[in-house]
Amino acid sequence: MSVTGVEGEERSNYTRAESRQIRARSLRLLGSLVRPVRGRIAATMAIIVVSIALQVAGPALIALGINQGLPALLNSNDWMPVSLTVAAYLFTAIAGASLIALYQVMSARLSQAILLDLRKRVFLHTQRLSLEFHESYTSGRIIARQTSDLDSIRELLDSGLNQLVSGLIYMGFTAAALVLLDPTSGIVLAASLVPLLLLTRWFQVRSQKLFRQTRVASARLIVHFVETMTGIRAVKAFRKEPRNATQFAGHVEDYRHANARVIQLFGIFDPGLVLIGNVTVAGVLVVGAFRVVEGELLIGTLLAVVLYTRRFFDPAEEMAMFYNSYQSAAAALEKISGVLEEKPSVPDPTTPIDLWKAKGAVHFDRVRFAYNPETIVLPELELSIPAGQTIALVGTTGAGKSTLAKLIARFYDPTEGAVTLDGVALRKMHPKDLRRAIVMVTQEAYLFSGTVADNIALGNPEASREQIEAAAKAVGAHDFIVSLPQGYETDVNKRGGRVSAGQRQLISFARAFLADPTVLILDEATASLDIPSERLVQRGLQTLLADRTAVIIAHRLSTVAIADRVLVMEHGRIIEDGTPAELIAGTGKFAQLHAAWRESLV
Repeated sequence: MSVTGVEGEERSNYTRAESRQIRARSLRLLGSLVRPVRGRIAATMAIIVVSIALQVAGPALIALGINQGLPALLNSNDWMPVSLTVAAYLFTAIAGASLIALYQVMSARLSQAILLDLRKRVFLHTQRLSLEFHESYTSGRIIARQTSDLDSIRELLDSGLNQLVSGLIYMGFTAAALVLLDPTSGIVLAASLVPLLLLTRWFQVRSQKLFRQTRVASARLIVHFVETMTGIRAVKAFRKEPRNATQFAGHVEDYRHANARVIQLFGIFDPGLVLIGNVTVAGVLVVGAFRVVEGELLIGTLLAVVLYTRRFFDPAEEMAMFYNSYQSAAAALEKISGVLEEKPSVPDPTTPIDLWKAKGAVHFDRVRFAYNPETIVLPELELSIPAGQTIALVGTTGAGKSTLAKLIARFYDPTEGAVTLDGVALRKMHPKDLRRAIVMVTQEAYLFSGTVADNIALGNPEASREQIEAAAKAVGAHDFIVSLPQGYETDVNKRGGRVSAGQRQLISFARAFLADPTVLILDEATASLDIPSERLVQRGLQTLLADRTAVIIAHRLSTVAIADRVLVMEHGRIIEDGTPAELIAGTGKFAQLHAAWRESLV
């Protein structure tokens, strides 16, 4: 994973090489966001340049009016120079304001277009990433990327960027106008740039680390909140509220402390800018006053250069606030770019092999799998499952049953070897063909917000109401569905909160039946069912599993009875393989498990 991946996410300090890598990655992302809208950026820049040029012309026109208009009016009662100067000043003021309004609208639309692109990228990319990423990168941190981090970038685009662009152009035009009016005052202004640059550099070095710390603290705060609310049942069941409150208070305190240090930094930087500006204005005024007395400088020009000097530092103060937004957004962009540069551990094939009508023969060809170098789950597995056969996987927890099922579903790829369907390696199949051919039903039957019919239709979005109801009837879910308040139109609420665990599982069975896969995987899918529901599902499974390859993982041995073949796993190896009757009649592991199960029923 990348340097700001799962481990690096919680860090605020990086080596120089890592920092360069992170900046390069962020710049690549920024470039890809800007590239599609560079024409609109150019048009927006042209508008702001013209509007600022009109604004900067104001003090020069005032100097012209005082230096030439007033003498003409006082000496010869000639109103023309003053009138023309006032008219020109009003024109520049009105035209400049109008262009600024246009610039604000265009820049707002531009920033929203960039933000929309980024939001879609984050969502689509995180959805595209493999299961391995989502099992290590918590949902709270993904939510932080989509909320607080994107909000930081939005603040920068909506206001901070305007301040930076307009401020830099304004300062450049103002300095140029001042030098053209009076080069001597320009020298005074140039001398002030030395302390200004030193103060800015000091602020930049210290703020970069602090803002990174605030982003890390903010992410930890969100992660803790989301995980607490997501696991609220476990929190209440184990009375974890006091401990959570203590931990959350610690995260809040870390976030408060990080922000307090940033505020202290601004407490030095912002007054420092004001002090440098005021001292420079005083210097220009003093030098200019002596030159006016000596006749080297006109009073109107002195007024103009004082105005220019004061205006030169106004954007500098505004850019201090921009730097706040910039550092926060830069830290956020680092984290978002880290997510976007994550590569799926189960990538789509570059030249996929089409397998439109799979028969269902699954083969493990010398498959070895490890989640990490220290944890080998499947040492070396050779297994063939003929098309149409129903096999049951039995074994203790950690034996490798779920891993085997995830490899068939291609949630993971083997570390070595290959898993094939009808002779075609799963990693070479087109994803649509793979998902159409193989469906997995897990113990946690996840239901999305929406109606019961909507959730069943996930198996086949084009299905008619008749097909949806037929699927529900096939697995024994129809009777309880019609007893719900609105029947098939009942809203199951978040995660299926309005139906029981067993009912959720039946709905997921109906969804799988409607998908009509060639290979069906049931990963402890009957674990949430009570005995009556399980018996009902057993009858539905006879229909569901007919004429298709099925892999059933079950701790309940009653579910194993419908299998054609039983595989007993231990430490990632198959230690027994045969029909249920053969293994029950023997003296192996399965016979012992079956005997213990029968005793528990007495």
